This record gives sequence, structure tokens and C-alpha cells, in this order.
Amino acid sequence: MMLVIDKPAGIAVHRGPKGGENLEDYFLPLRFGLPRNPALAHRLDRDTSGCLVLGRHRKALEKLGLLFKQGKIEKRYWAVVDGAPAEDEGLIDLPLGRLDADRGWWMKPDPAGLPAKTMWRVLGRADGLAFVELAPLTGRTHQLRVHCAALGWPILGDAIYGKGGAMGLQLHARMITIPLYKTKEPVTIVAPVPSHMRETLAACDPGLLLEST
Repeated sequence: MMLVIDKPAGIAVHRGPKGGENLEDYFLPLRFGLPRNPALAHRLDRDTSGCLVLGRHRKALEKLGLLFKQGKIEKRYWAVVDGAPAEDEGLIDLPLGRLDADRGWWMKPDPAGLPAKTMWRVLGRADGLAFVELAPLTGRTHQLRVHCAALGWPILGDAIYGKGGAMGLQLHARMITIPLYKTKEPVTIVAPVPSHMRETLAACDPGLLLEST
């Protein structure tokens, strides 16, 4: 029915209007006996790493698409943010709209925009940084990045909504839980910590065994 791959940061999931390298170009070896390549069931930003779900055939894609649309798929992201949240957890309820017609997918808080909600909790802290778990309850473009920036602690390395930086975007799709079958337990997949986030995560949580997670 599906495959879940560990997407590396720095590559687009599909070919954009300007072309360029993308993950879909590498799907041929993932057929595993089926006549067609698997296809994307959802999207991750170019600079986001972690769990990416593929449907292996048309019926699988339809089922997965419905689960995503109905909000039945649970997602957890790990991020290192530039700032110190005043609380240890909370809910961000902030509608989002297009920043500018000429800015493509860039977004902004907009009271007249589409509803967008994100649960968050702090897992560790360091000087001027925090390690947070983000659970999007809706699936708006750049939702996590805009929500964090709007609260005053943009995701570290975010070149659009934050300060950027050589370390790259510190956002990782850590876990996804999919209720694929009615008569079986949901499928949960965890993606290992990417190399470009190990140092910053360890600074916020020295007890995290990054080599084995």
C-alpha cells in the first residue's frame, strides 16, 4: 500500500516550474515489482528532512489522501528554534494566508486566511535556543515555520522566516502515525535524527542519544 522514506534535507520532493533535481526522479527503484513508480501522498519542504509517505498505486494514494484530508494521520516534528518560549507547551491557533502573489508559497499570519493550528512542547533548552516538538493539527504551507516565527522564536536556519544560517533548516519530520487498516493497529514510523541537526539538538538536550536515534 505505501512506503515511508527518510527524506534528506536540501532536495525538493517534486520538479518545480524551473526544473532541477527532485526526489521523484529517483522513485523507479522503489517499484518493487509494480508496473508504476510510487507517488507522493503529501509534501515536505525542500529543506525539511524526515518521514515522507508514498502511495504504491492509485487506490493506495486515494486512501492516504483521504486520511490526510480528514486529519487522521498524526505527525510529529522536531525543531530547534531561535529563542526561548516563555511556556513549556501550548497551542498556536493562527490562520495563514499568502504573503504576496509574487512570493510563491511564502505565507503570513492572516485573520482572514485559512485556519491553522499547531500543538507544541519544549523538550530541551540551551542559551538562546529551544528544542521543541511540533504537532500540526492542520496542513497549511509553511505552517510550522510561520507559527514559530509569529511567536517570536523562528526555526533555526530558516532563511525565509528567520535569520538563515549555514547549519540549514533545523526542522525534521520525526514521526508519522497512519491508521492504514481498519482491523489493525496504526502504523508508526520514526525517522532518525539527521546529521545536520545533531549538534544543535545535543546542545539543547545533552542526554539525547543522537547516534542511536
